Amino acid sequence: MAETTRYQVNGIFLAVSSSRPARPLHPPVVLLAGTGNGAADWDSVAADLSRDRAVHAVDLRGHGHSEWTGTYSIDSMATDFAAVLPEIGSEVDVIGHSLGGLVACRAFAADPGGLRRLVLEDVGMPYPRAPETPARPDGDLDFDWAVVEQIRPEIDRPAAHWPATLARIIAPTLVIGGGPDSFVPQTKVLELVARLSQGRHLTIAAGHNIHSTKPPEFIQAVRGFLDA
Repeated sequence: MAETTRYQVNGIFLAVSSSRPARPLHPPVVLLAGTGNGAADWDSVAADLSRDRAVHAVDLRGHGHSEWTGTYSIDSMATDFAAVLPEIGSEVDVIGHSLGGLVACRAFAADPGGLRRLVLEDVGMPYPRAPETPARPDGDLDFDWAVVEQIRPEIDRPAAHWPATLARIIAPTLVIGGGPDSFVPQTKVLELVARLSQGRHLTIAAGHNIHSTKPPEFIQAVRGFLDA
């Protein structure tokens, strides 16, 4: 049964949903979801991985049970994440999907200590593209729409630091691409892999949301990498 804890970091509250087995056999794993998704998006993955390791699914600021601050950036989310890590463990594995993967890269480029292995799910090298903010869906949302309005321009007009940021990721990293059905150009996924010092690549043809579209295949790939 997952337990949600709200930690105070950087002047805000960050929610972390944690599941712990009686006898963990592996280091803890931390899960970071993509834009608009929170800890619950990882339920099927967390249920499997928590059989033999502690699993901590983080709600990024503006998502789920974390504080909705109204102002958002990839760097502020990375700073939040780095600040909550000491509460989770001294050595961790991390899985980041989409925005969550970029947040993880920024956090560990600034301070690579404590990261054992990293999995990036359908994360491509940021590249300039035509600015476009999606229309807000009707009804209540479980995240702050301002996240999309403020983060999307960062994605469309990426900062110049990204090549150097990725080069500073020194931990073994598995990048899982979603294949031709993903809206992320898979050439950009391969470009990101090439920037990593210990990057490896795998395609699971499932589109962008691999962990929810093909959970058994995703979990098998993750376990094969993390448990090696």
